[in-house]
Amino acid sequence: MTGTQDTAKTAIVTGATSGIGLATAELLAARGHRVFINARNADNVALTVKQLRDKGYEVDGTTADVGSPEQVRSLVTSAVDRYGTIDILVNNAGRSGGGVTADIADDLWFDVINTNLNSVFLTTRDVLSVGGMRDKGWGRIINVASTAGKQGVVLGAPYSASKHGVVGFTKALGNELAKTGITVNAVCPGYVETPMAQRVRQGYAAAWDTTEGDILTRFEAKIPLGRYATAEEVAGLIGYLASDVAGSIAAQALNVCGGLGNF
Repeated sequence: MTGTQDTAKTAIVTGATSGIGLATAELLAARGHRVFINARNADNVALTVKQLRDKGYEVDGTTADVGSPEQVRSLVTSAVDRYGTIDILVNNAGRSGGGVTADIADDLWFDVINTNLNSVFLTTRDVLSVGGMRDKGWGRIINVASTAGKQGVVLGAPYSASKHGVVGFTKALGNELAKTGITVNAVCPGYVETPMAQRVRQGYAAAWDTTEGDILTRFEAKIPLGRYATAEEVAGLIGYLASDVAGSIAAQALNVCGGLGNF
């Protein structure tokens, strides 16, 4: 484990029991930070906390639906009670969702927007205020958006809309807080091999009446690198943005996409 108590900071990582969130929580913990995680499933939170503690890391967590204002307030309060005021926030929790837009049900649209966009506002607001970040003179807020937050995705209107919202929120807040010592940035993964990516391939396979293997081949063909990114590669950029040396990067939306998007 690297890092010292003098440089250790307190971080919240949402949606941290798998994929990019888990890789990010482990990276930050390995650097000596105190990491507080959440997910909706209590068993997954307990298992992840145990796995990371077994590696010698300072990690704790709780269940919370980040689309609920009350549960977000409880999450942030619990993190402060456990580790002190918050220095780093990684808004990673999210979900996929789409289909033929004319056939999308209200519940699906509202839940995608709530889970992917409203959650970012709710958690950020409470970390800045209840979490004490705005009084510290230093802070890092990193929002996991998507290349879908910069371009439209076929059969993914709710997801694209939510991630465009995350990018817009990031740029607005990043400019608002730029002189405070708190930076706000978004990371925009392209195709990343995570449990959510598998569910997305299943959805397209069903919509286009083909196999998941065919969908994977089609997607990989669009990526100049020729492969999906890994969760660890995305976490690497998040970890950099959370560091002191990234202090001049603010209000940006940075891609980790194997060349898929050059925007």
